[in-house]
Formats: sequence, C-alpha cells, structure tokens
Amino acid sequence: MKFLAITLIVHAPHPVTGVRKTTQERFREVLDNALLAEELGFDGFGVGERHERPFISSSPPVVLSHIAALTSRIRLFTAVTTLSLLDPVRAYEDYATLDHLSGGRLELIIGKGNGAAQRDLFQVTPEDQWDRNAESYEVFRTIWRQDRVTAATRFRPELTDAEVWPRPLQQPIRVWHGSATSEESVDLAARYGDPLFSANVTNPIEPYAELIRYYRERWEHYGHDPADLAVGAGTAGFCAARTSQGAIAAYRPVFEGNLAFQKRLGLEPVFPTLEDFVERSSALIGSPQQIIEKVRRYHERFGHTVLHLHADAGGLTDRQHRDSLELFQSDIAPVLRREIPDPPFSWGPVLAEPVPASAPADH
Repeated sequence: MKFLAITLIVHAPHPVTGVRKTTQERFREVLDNALLAEELGFDGFGVGERHERPFISSSPPVVLSHIAALTSRIRLFTAVTTLSLLDPVRAYEDYATLDHLSGGRLELIIGKGNGAAQRDLFQVTPEDQWDRNAESYEVFRTIWRQDRVTAATRFRPELTDAEVWPRPLQQPIRVWHGSATSEESVDLAARYGDPLFSANVTNPIEPYAELIRYYRERWEHYGHDPADLAVGAGTAGFCAARTSQGAIAAYRPVFEGNLAFQKRLGLEPVFPTLEDFVERSSALIGSPQQIIEKVRRYHERFGHTVLHLHADAGGLTDRQHRDSLELFQSDIAPVLRREIPDPPFSWGPVLAEPVPASAPADH
C-alpha cells in the first residue's frame, strides 16, 4: 500500500484558538508539511485546487513547483485539478513544465470541482460542468500523447494541427479521477482505463463503496483487465496515539471546534458527536491497532491500494501532528504495506523509454 499526505490549503481560523495565520505563514506551513512528509517516508504529497473561500489553493502548479525544488523523492499530486474550470491547453502547459521541473514526479488527480462560487467565477453551470470536465480531459490527454492535435471543442476554440510546448517528460503522465458523489467521473475513469481516487471524506462508507463497485463494473464493461485496476481513498481526519484514550483526548477540541463552525454556517453535521465520527466516518483516530483494523475494514469494501492522510495539523498542536505522523510511519504503515498490495504499476516516472541524462529538456 502507498500513502499520501494531502492539503487543500484551507485558510481559516484555527478551530480551537480562533487565530488565523497570515497567507504567507499558511503557505510556509504547506512547504514545511511537504518536507516533513518526505522526511517521514510518505510516498506522495498532494495539493488541492479551489477557487473560493476559505481555500488559497488556486494555483497548485506554482505550489508544487516550489515543493519539487525542495524535495527529491516524494511524488507530487494534484488533489484535484479542476479541469471543468480550466482551459486544457493552458493546464497542459503548466503541468508539462512541472513534470520536467520535478524530474517526472508529477501525478494528477482530476475532477469537476465543487462549490458554486468557483463555478460563478469561471462562468460554469451545474448543467455543463460534467461535459466541460470530460472535454477538457480528452483534449488534455490527447495533447500529452500527440505532438500535433486537432480537436473540435465546444468550450474553447477548436484546435487544428496545433503544437503545444514543452513536450512532456512522462509518456504519458498517470491521471487519477477524483470521485465523490457522481457516476460521471467514475465512468470517465473506467472508459479510459485510469485509476480512481475516492474522496471518502464527508459521508459514511456506503455511497463511496457503491461508486467503487460501479467503477469496477464499468471497468470490465469497457474491456479492461481487472488486474490493472487501481483505487485510492481519502480519510476524514487523522490522529494516532499510543492509546485510544490519548488520541480521542487530543482530537476532541479539534472536532468540537469544527462542529461549532459547521453550526455557525447553518450546516447539519453528518456526524454529530466525536464518538460517531470515529465510528462511522473514514477518520483514523485511535491507537495504531485500531487504525490498522479500520483501514482493513475499508479495504474489504474498497480494495484500495493508496490511502491519503491530511498533511495539515488541522487544529492539533505541531507536536501532536508530528508525533501522530511519526507513529503512523513507525507502527501503522509497515503493517499495511505488508498486508495490502501496491497499485499494479511502478511508483515512479512513466517513461516510454529511458531518457539519457544528457538529453535536452524536450527530448
């Protein structure tokens, strides 16, 4: 099993103290967490993309480029690239450039994105966002694979024998499809034989398990080998301690602060108590053995081989956050790595053929 640390770069008041860091301090925290993830042995680090409050993750290529310069091993993910909002040509240019700068460590998780404010910002409607997402992905993946592209498009100017530079390093890049609530993204992933990443955050396990079941069904419908299928899954929260009582005590102020924030917004909480949150959500809160057993239960339903944890402290103290991640890597990850297989592909640059060290950048 492989493990990612992911941030959506939420820029909101601290759920316990109410203090909000400056924008620069928040970005510095993201960079520090990326370095910590590599230091501790995580396999990937992901940065989300949102274009509305309370997020400041509107430019993941820029953030990931900086992280690429600070790190050397960890793979770099988008979580997710909102292709329904973007010009696929411009998105390709950004990510092909980042692909080279990172030495082929880039992977994309794409999706239509959520939130009415960002739809309004880009003049995308609920009625056309799925069509935009599919079209943008089809154009994006074609540009990645072909030196010249012709495409009759609805949502951007048509392409006629177009060249887009730079040509990428990875041939081709691996693209995961983010899935939360809809069968459209699941079907798109299955159609192209791409891996699926289940959000698995907001609700209990059932709706996510049903979408993954549908993905497997559509995968076989499109004629792909079941042995090549790969699924990743998120988590709603994370806090590991030597005892379950210690983990609960550390996380309770965070949960209560987040619950109060939801109530101020007039939102009905899905999990009204911390005990319910620990029991029925995907959150991994408890002792190492409790967390291992919960991941096993989810794996029985999902068959997933990649798991993401929150990269941010999210209300824990810096010491609690680091101790929790260190405990994950020392006592939890080794067991899960032994018991659950890796995805059915190499965890490294996707290269059609070896690239000589002296080759020019666009080789």
